[in-house]
Amino acid sequence: MPQFSDDLFLGPAQTYMGTDLNQTEAVVTGSISGTTLTVTSILSGDVIVLGQYVGGTGGGGVSAGTYITAFVSGTGGTGTYTVNNSQTVTSTTLTLSGDGYLGDPSPMDLGVGPLGRVYIWDCVPQTLQTANIAASQTASGAGAVTLTAGTSTKSVVNAYGQTVIQLNTPRALQINTSTTARSITVSGYDYYGQAMTEKITVATAGTAKPGAKAFYQIVSATIDGSATAVTIGTTDIFGLPVRCIDAGYVVKVGWNNTLAQDAGTFTVADMTNPATNQTGDVRGTYKPSTASDGTKRLVMTIALPAIAVGPNATRTGALGVTQA
Repeated sequence: MPQFSDDLFLGPAQTYMGTDLNQTEAVVTGSISGTTLTVTSILSGDVIVLGQYVGGTGGGGVSAGTYITAFVSGTGGTGTYTVNNSQTVTSTTLTLSGDGYLGDPSPMDLGVGPLGRVYIWDCVPQTLQTANIAASQTASGAGAVTLTAGTSTKSVVNAYGQTVIQLNTPRALQINTSTTARSITVSGYDYYGQAMTEKITVATAGTAKPGAKAFYQIVSATIDGSATAVTIGTTDIFGLPVRCIDAGYVVKVGWNNTLAQDAGTFTVADMTNPATNQTGDVRGTYKPSTASDGTKRLVMTIALPAIAVGPNATRTGALGVTQA
């Protein structure tokens, strides 16, 4: 039965939306030195995404459980990446497989396809916290920051078997250092389980620096030096669930049970491809006009173009470029 007035004239047609997790595999030529994976060639049509496990054949073995944690530089798949296990592997054939996934649009039975749809984003964000991901600690040197689930976060085991800190809704993070300006690199996942990283640099010690990417789960954080106390918390910058490349697609923003349009800060999706650990959020973000408190509701109506829904939809059109 038609569900929209449009369907009465055009009839129901299959549309595409959501995430259909497709496992990715790649065969490359590369080497590993420490935690740096250098890819010199890749088979045509193969892709590399964060989370893929790395296996090698010939020329020295790859440590069991080695997987890609971050993209550093390069184009077309070749370039440098960071892996979790430090080791030395000479140039050899590497197979990338396992837990690297791309979320593709999945079919829905009803809809009018190219005419598009609207997405109603509805959430009640908890009050931001300055240290609910990493409590204050003084780094003894460059390396890992200890993560501890605090107020409005929880420690869970994700689909990849990793213990992560999960937020109540995807949002950007904030970093603060007490005495010395430092850079913190955070690794984790977005709401759709795509691995992502962000390097956040605190330019002025004692002044919290907000990130640009909306994290849902945080796996790890590393600091580039010592002799300063560091905290990691959350901001009121929330990650959109679908790619939005222009404010014109935002039909309405409701905040705190008010009919009037909210005068918050909207940031369009960053379409830099490939993404890096210093590019913006791949779907876009919104910061309401007043602080979240665990009771104010954010309801945003977003118009979806044909590239996001319909028979010609793409993963990029719906969810943005692949995370890095």
